[in-house]
Amino acid sequence: MYSIIYGSLSRQHKALQLLHDLLEEEYRSIMGRKLDAVCSLEFSIQELIRQLAVEKTMVMKGLNGVRAREYAAMLPEEQASALLQILLDIDAGEQQVARQASRNSTLSLALLDQSSRNLNAFTQQVMPFHAQTYGRRGGMRVRQHPQAAIISGRL
Repeated sequence: MYSIIYGSLSRQHKALQLLHDLLEEEYRSIMGRKLDAVCSLEFSIQELIRQLAVEKTMVMKGLNGVRAREYAAMLPEEQASALLQILLDIDAGEQQVARQASRNSTLSLALLDQSSRNLNAFTQQVMPFHAQTYGRRGGMRVRQHPQAAIISGRL
């Protein structure tokens, strides 16, 4: 039982290291605005996260609801220390991945905001000032004057 649990935790640790590397590569691709690279990396990241979830579920089922630290307390000293160390490594890896994912998300949202503002600014420059600029026939409407154009003055 120990070898199965330890093997799964070891795979999780290695997967978290790979996930961090993929997230760093995604960050560089976002900075370089390489859309194709970001899309392909995103598919790889999602698949890796799915595999991590399967590994975690396998450990939870293997332990039958017992926490991994409680299970480690029931093991001999050498096995317990190895299991606790891999749990600490997994925790540190998860925190590192979470920080990198947050950086990627912040950068992506900032670029989206910048692009939206640029699009709005360009749209404002292209749109006519008055909503009724164009007539039914597609041409420019002549602006109508509210008062007489030839005679204006007071009596």
